Amino acid sequence: MAKARSRGRSRRPDIIVILIDDLRFDEFGAGGHPYMKTPHIDRIAHEGASFSAAFHPTPICSPNRASILTGQYASRHGIIDNVARDALSHRLANYHLDLQRLGYETAHVGKWHMGNSADPRPGYDHWISFPGHGRIEDPTFNEDGQVVAHKGYITDLLNQRALAFIERRREKPYALFLAHKAVHPDAFQHPDGTLDASRSAGYVLPPRHEDLYRGAQFPPRPNVLPHAEVARRKPAWAHAFSLRQSREARAILDAFGVGTQEEIRRRAAMMASVDEGVGMIFAALERAGTLDDTFILFLGDNGYFFGEHGLGPERRFAYEEGIKSPFLVRYPPRVRAASRIDDLALTIDIAPTCVALAGGRPGPDIQGRSLLPLFAGRVPDWRRAILCEYFAENAMPWLVGMSYRAVRTRRHKLIHWVNKNAHEGVSDELYDLARDPYELDNVAGRRSYQAVRARLHRELRRLVADSVGL
Repeated sequence: MAKARSRGRSRRPDIIVILIDDLRFDEFGAGGHPYMKTPHIDRIAHEGASFSAAFHPTPICSPNRASILTGQYASRHGIIDNVARDALSHRLANYHLDLQRLGYETAHVGKWHMGNSADPRPGYDHWISFPGHGRIEDPTFNEDGQVVAHKGYITDLLNQRALAFIERRREKPYALFLAHKAVHPDAFQHPDGTLDASRSAGYVLPPRHEDLYRGAQFPPRPNVLPHAEVARRKPAWAHAFSLRQSREARAILDAFGVGTQEEIRRRAAMMASVDEGVGMIFAALERAGTLDDTFILFLGDNGYFFGEHGLGPERRFAYEEGIKSPFLVRYPPRVRAASRIDDLALTIDIAPTCVALAGGRPGPDIQGRSLLPLFAGRVPDWRRAILCEYFAENAMPWLVGMSYRAVRTRRHKLIHWVNKNAHEGVSDELYDLARDPYELDNVAGRRSYQAVRARLHRELRRLVADSVGL
């Protein structure tokens, strides 16, 4: 995957990637949340860079996690949905394999969820994970091949194990991938890791945070609309919304809720434990004198809808709430403090960035681009458009036929519904984000936008061909 070329310990940073499950782009203090307090996460932004246009190529857990680790689109790495693909997840072209070859000590701590097995995967010298989604309270971990039952709150336990790895004495650089279960709700898991959402326990908090933000209100965005209004504006959704009323669909949807104020509050309170862990990491690095020699990246694995476009609990779709990611980077030797990067970034850029930081050269199988040039200033030939794609899942009965491919530029977004046809009264969705940031006004049928629509279709064809390696 990468050509090993060591540059010496003094010039290569330690690498910490912190991944939060289901975290929206605006679900942390510096991201604009109206009441959540995340001082340690905010410190990454204040002392580093915030990306204003970072996106998920497939906004759902397993495909996007595989994209982060491989630097590839789902249509290339093959994990296209949340179906358990244990065997395939052992063969991913994981960038931690490159880091090992480049002399790094590597660790995975937390959620894997590319396959329900918690067994160690290749690429890691140290491994701590759990089956499937795991349990928020009293979880069972696989620790370097040994199954160990624990008492306690899962975020605290993962923070402790991440800190223990960071504080080890070592002579070579390290890379830690810390993947929290938060802020995903708890659900009943069978012993094999499969999920029974109908027996969900919801957003579970430790006692110390149970009353945090009690009574706080998250103001609805202007695009929180009833189903009938969404279906009028976006005809592709009419059939999906009717299917949501089936008994099978309601059993899943009712278990997770649809973004009530209490659920939004509890998600915010779950982030308190995450932020405490980030503070512990900062303190450990400061004690060791290695803080400014450490590359820290903080992000989410997909977005989430709080009722926007009639969606929730949901994250799979190409509207901004689903595909946009919190994306913060701190590394003073390369990243200017309190900077903002507006260029289009994707989670497939993480793998080549980490390989380049380690002194390697990203291999030809990596489809993302190293972000290092962006840290130094605007790059004239940076990408002008990104691809997002979704492959409809059998596990979600109300999403039959909802596969899409979408292209987003700095100003426009085209969503092409792969299995929808114009004769059904369903057209593409096209949004002018400069004048319509909440994606309320579908201009795909307007004569004044036909040139834009044709150009975006050409760009989409190019991106799709590139994503599968044609």
